[in-house]
Amino acid sequence: MTRMADKKAEKKDGALSALVEAEKLIQLALLIPCATVVGWLAGVGLDRWLHQQWIYVVGLLFGAAAGFLQMFRTVLGSTKE
Repeated sequence: MTRMADKKAEKKDGALSALVEAEKLIQLALLIPCATVVGWLAGVGLDRWLHQQWIYVVGLLFGAAAGFLQMFRTVLGSTKE
């Protein structure tokens, strides 16, 4: 009886870990676009506040760079495990 319970627990843990891995992949898919949009919005806000017309480009670049950096951190962290 305990073997059946152990197998069910292992199967349940395997399914849970698969869902966690799927969540990490979904996070990666949304990370770069969201970071880029946040950087762009920050740049647009600074453009309006400082009465400029070029800071949004810097915000786009910083947002994309932050998204890629976080993506690399997530991927490297998952490969170590």
